[in-house]
Amino acid sequence: MMINTFALFWALCVVCVINMARYYSSLRVLLTVLRDCDPLLYQYVDGGGFFTSHGQPSKQLRLVRYIYTQRYLDHHDPEFIRRCERVRGQFILTSALCGLIVISLIAMAIWH
Repeated sequence: MMINTFALFWALCVVCVINMARYYSSLRVLLTVLRDCDPLLYQYVDGGGFFTSHGQPSKQLRLVRYIYTQRYLDHHDPEFIRRCERVRGQFILTSALCGLIVISLIAMAIWH
């Protein structure tokens, strides 16, 4: 029995899209928690404009660096720390899945 590579590729794409949606949702919840527990940090990372067209990408990258370098571990709110851990894990998983899709595309282009 041979597995259809195109079906496998599209299944991988669907899993990646689902994980992107989970990541987006978790990030929105994280910003809501952040707004309540640390308004100064919320403004620092452009929490109010994060998902808008007038958002400031340089400020938004601050949140990415904050989470990636795990600076949240010193935060006073355990709920915020838990949410940051979740977002970080989902970001790493989604990045890995996107990388796997790119590798799969290259492999399919070579073999087909």
